[in-house]
Parts: sequence; C-alpha cells; structure tokens
Amino acid sequence: MPSNPELNKNKYTRSPGLFSAIFPREYDFHAMLDDQAGRTVAGVRAFAFWMESLPLKNPAELERIETEVDAMRHDMEEKLISSFSTPFDRQDIYSISRQMDYILNSSRDTAREMYAFGVVPDLHIHAMAGDLVCGTECIGRGIGALDSDKDVVEDEIRKARDFYNALEDHYIAGMTELLKTNDVMHAMRTKEIYHHLRDAGRAMRDTLDILHNAVIDLA
Repeated sequence: MPSNPELNKNKYTRSPGLFSAIFPREYDFHAMLDDQAGRTVAGVRAFAFWMESLPLKNPAELERIETEVDAMRHDMEEKLISSFSTPFDRQDIYSISRQMDYILNSSRDTAREMYAFGVVPDLHIHAMAGDLVCGTECIGRGIGALDSDKDVVEDEIRKARDFYNALEDHYIAGMTELLKTNDVMHAMRTKEIYHHLRDAGRAMRDTLDILHNAVIDLA
C-alpha cells in the first residue's frame, strides 16, 4: 500500500551528508529518491517477470507498484514545494524523480498494451526489457550512493548508459525484422510495444543525464 506521508516524517529527517548544504533539515530528500528508485526497480523487474508466463495475464502487480510510486513521488513534490529553497537544485531532484516515473509508466503501458493487443513477447522485446531492468538497477545503486560516493554514482551511470545503448540496438534490430514481415496487423501491434520500450529506455537515459548533473553540482 502507498506510504502515509505523516507516518514517514521521521524516516525522512535529514542526517549529515553531501546533500546537507543543499536540502533543508526537515526532510531527507535523498532517502525519498532512494525509496522511489527501489520501488521503480521492483516495478521494472515485475514487468520483465510478468512476460515470462504465457499466456500473458493482466499486469495487476505492475499497476499496483506504479500507483504506489506515484503516491511516493507526489509526497516528495509536496515537500519540495513547501521546504526547498534553491530553485535550480530543486529542479534537478524533481526531474530525477519524474524521469524515473516515466520509466515505470512506460513499462506499465507496454504491459497493458501487450495484454490488450495479444502481443507475445519476442526475442527483441525480452532483450529490451532485460536492458531496461539492468539499467534501472544501475540507477537505483547510483542514487543509493549519491550522498556518499560520487565515484560509485559515475560508475553506475556509465554502466547504465551501456544498457541504454544495447536497448537501442535491440530496438533497431527488432524494427528491421518487423518491417520485412508481410503480416501487417502483427507489425502494427508489435511496433507499438517496441516504441513503448524505447520510450522507457529514453526516460532511463534522461534520468542518467540529470543524475550526472547532480553529481557535478555536488562536487
């Protein structure tokens, strides 16, 4: 179930760290981002796991996680509005949170359309989903180290970018094959799934860019 913001107030109390000069003392925004990243990873993993069982079922677990993460993100945004005082840095944190949300939303949309359109996951869909899982896991580890070890964050960013590039390669390979098929309806349905997965990958890429800028700002 979504967390109750009032019950979690003590959980997010600030402690000393790299963010101390940026974030207010009332709330630990690093912990909030870390929690959101953890649930985002869980959601993307649930998406990849969901595709393993055929015939595909309604992706209810992924929907539940996405709703939970939305509540977490909205709670953090309210705290940013009420207590954050530096507009530039506030935008960085908001943007990281929002782009992670796009990763999860695109995963959910992919699952919903696969289920509705009757698209059976092919090798390219599985490969793109695997790249998305691995890249999102890197983001989670990077955000976890953001308050303590910039070198770890940068290393995870580099790894995640490799997974993004691999996802793009699998997208192009899949589209190349799809354009050669004579089954127009199959091509149209599958193309939509490829595009959603590519959108998730691009949200992952954008998250990495903003995370990299945040590390530079903290240096």
